Amino acid sequence: MDLNSYESLDLKRDGRILTVTLNRPEALNAVNQQMHDELARVFYEIQQDRDSDLVILTGAGRAFCAGGDLAWMQETLDRREEQFLSPSDAKRIVFSMLDLEKPVIARVNGAAVGLGATLALLCDIIIADERARIGDPHVKAGVVAGDGGAVLWPQLVGYARAKEFLFTGDLMTATEAARIGLINHAVPGAELDSRVTDMAARILAMPRWAVRWTKVSVNIGLKQLAHSIMDTSLAYEWLTFAAPDHAEAVAAFTEGREPRFNGAREPDT
Repeated sequence: MDLNSYESLDLKRDGRILTVTLNRPEALNAVNQQMHDELARVFYEIQQDRDSDLVILTGAGRAFCAGGDLAWMQETLDRREEQFLSPSDAKRIVFSMLDLEKPVIARVNGAAVGLGATLALLCDIIIADERARIGDPHVKAGVVAGDGGAVLWPQLVGYARAKEFLFTGDLMTATEAARIGLINHAVPGAELDSRVTDMAARILAMPRWAVRWTKVSVNIGLKQLAHSIMDTSLAYEWLTFAAPDHAEAVAAFTEGREPRFNGAREPDT
């Protein structure tokens, strides 16, 4: 595996551990087109990597991942007549993480929002700085939580809680996320690295194939759900990308004001 073939991801080895760092700290590791493309292939390549047995996913700087990049959203709006976004790109990220046999620990060092929350929740064990904020505010951007939130949240916290957070887009602290079972552990920031290192060591001390194929077995149900839900949820998300409320949300974020949603389904409505 060529660790240097990525630009927005930083890959480093430490023994049998491969750390993947989302590496756009100046943008709080928000996902742009390049990072999206690289995330869609990196976990497939890690599956074939013979030199690693465990993956740590984290973010550079003070955030884990702030979600979708605002400039990328605006560019997509500006070019939507000539640029076609395919839901298959989003599906590759989700399914490559669910298909990966090697255990993945999320080291959530800061905000994990939107797609950033999905990336964290797709990991097998999530350990977060207790000060980190976590949530899926797709609706605040005028779009459906279609890239994994509709699959993952109900399984982790139940349908009632999942709907509340997905309908409002509210963020929560990592401490609250751990309390309701969304993540595994919320720890003081000074202890984050040691807790992640300790968990990685405990897993690596177990028999390799027993761990890998236990993950495969546990993930069968999640993959079945993802296959049954994501084509529909992503199709609805793509419809809302073209709705006026999404354009209004992006404009409001850019201009630093409250959005004025009107519920129209098409630009000329």
